[in-house]
Amino acid sequence: MRRPTARAYTASAAALAALLMPVPAAQADTAAPSAAAATVIEKVPYAMDSSNQAAWWTPVATYKGRGQYTYFAFNEPGSTAATHRPAIARRDPDGVWSRLPLLDRNGQQAEFPDDNGHNQPSVARDGSGRLHVFASMHANAWRYFRTEAPGGDVTDHAAELPDQGQGITYPIVTTAPNGDLYLAARVGAGADQRPGKLYRWDNATARWSVVATFAGALNRSVYPDDLMVDAAGRVHLLYEWAKAPATGFRHQLSYLRHDPATGAFANSAGAAVTTPVAPGTSDVIQELTAGEEWSIDNAYTGPAVQSAKLTLDGSTPKVAYRYRSADSGGNFRVYYAYPSGGGWARQTVYAGGQTAAALGITWDETDTKRVYYVTGSGTDRVFAATESGGTWTAQSAAPGVSADRLAVRRDSDGNDVLYLPDTAHNTLYYGRR
Repeated sequence: MRRPTARAYTASAAALAALLMPVPAAQADTAAPSAAAATVIEKVPYAMDSSNQAAWWTPVATYKGRGQYTYFAFNEPGSTAATHRPAIARRDPDGVWSRLPLLDRNGQQAEFPDDNGHNQPSVARDGSGRLHVFASMHANAWRYFRTEAPGGDVTDHAAELPDQGQGITYPIVTTAPNGDLYLAARVGAGADQRPGKLYRWDNATARWSVVATFAGALNRSVYPDDLMVDAAGRVHLLYEWAKAPATGFRHQLSYLRHDPATGAFANSAGAAVTTPVAPGTSDVIQELTAGEEWSIDNAYTGPAVQSAKLTLDGSTPKVAYRYRSADSGGNFRVYYAYPSGGGWARQTVYAGGQTAAALGITWDETDTKRVYYVTGSGTDRVFAATESGGTWTAQSAAPGVSADRLAVRRDSDGNDVLYLPDTAHNTLYYGRR
């Protein structure tokens, strides 16, 4: 059922004048960043379950038809406090919201156990207008839902995926310029290794297939972070390594590129690589630092990576990630990385205090990049940082909203679409900048 649009607001000049001017991100623990101008925020008019929180997910899709459509995949409250029901909230170009529940084989809304950091949804729209959602999998068999046509019900299509019966975790999905989809996930639940695999949805034939096991090694688990497809159809992958079988703290954030036209894989310098890559053959963005150890102890306090996100400057990857070093006081700082001289250069985006796992990064096709991050505390917790001359400056990306998680996708009109869960109040917000 279509419902009236949620109330939107834009940060006014008067409100902005009442706040401090932007400050360098490294100083953000001692001075308050300003609210960002022209930030539009809407409350999504459907209840959100508190389990709707992750860092690896891709819960936002956009589509340009007669205006911009936005799709938010999210967890609604379940029948008990320990369960949730996945759904899609769709925002039409006129600002009207509608709700699309994910239906099981009995025609009822699907319901799954809560599992923060694992059982969250990812969504994409293919070139024929079909919506695809991967939901609530932590070493589970596929939980995959799709519409048959634009506007149709979102129903169970799990039996159509390859690798039936395998344990799937961290499914991330994106749309290629030709309307195909690419999906990356960790596959398997073995104690000795859990590799990463890449899949393709052929939009013309409406079929899924395996592209490759892109990363895997004995005693290691792969953690997919993000993937994007450039204008030439090349697939860019971002992932982390951990000691098998699993841990909350990972290492050696890495990059990989796939060219569907040739079937080849390459690193950021364009050199061919053989898949599956291992930690020693990966294009590593964040190398191990002093005191860093491979551990499955979730109380581990040493250096580690915990999340990362990707954007593209043409075909060049740009990366935002969180890393805890030996000298960071236990905090995960936010960094920006880009290819340089056959390796990777990095800049510190935020080092002012603890951050939450969620990140975002966008590029405006000129020379402006935005890194989004979430602070561990504060009235406004979601910030967008921009760089000039190597110095990063932060602004509030959601003024007046107590969101504590984040996802970002850039739409075809050049807007950053923000997905902003407030888990303390079971509320999801839509933002546009």
